[in-house]
Amino acid sequence: MKQRTVLSTLPSDSHSWNLVYLQLLLEELGHEVINVGTCVPIDVLIKKCHESRPNNLVISSVNGHGHLDGMKMILAMKKYPMLKGIRVVIGGKLGTQGCDSKDYAEKLLRAGFDAVFSEKEIPEFISLMNEDTKNNNQKIAL
Repeated sequence: MKQRTVLSTLPSDSHSWNLVYLQLLLEELGHEVINVGTCVPIDVLIKKCHESRPNNLVISSVNGHGHLDGMKMILAMKKYPMLKGIRVVIGGKLGTQGCDSKDYAEKLLRAGFDAVFSEKEIPEFISLMNEDTKNNNQKIAL
């Protein structure tokens, strides 16, 4: 069965090239991708997940504020039991100091993300996205 994946940035991120790249990559892996776009308010993202019932939610951030908006988003999602079971992944440039995703990974994982990736960890992202979400119960920080 084809996995359904919602793909988005966060409210403060207007970059779209990363979404185009990830959509093409995920489609190549066999996912049905719902690309919500850029500068997506958290309530809109939650509504889209509720409506489309995806296996995965992939958040990509390029502007360096991903750890801030990501934390707000994952805490908001936890308020909705019907969204439990969606694998939620965040990656890209999560801070403003360069490749510092690892600095935020532990905190984001504790808050509820299933995986946190830096912009250089595409092979690891591909490996995770090839896994069946039903067999996924581990937290990943790379």
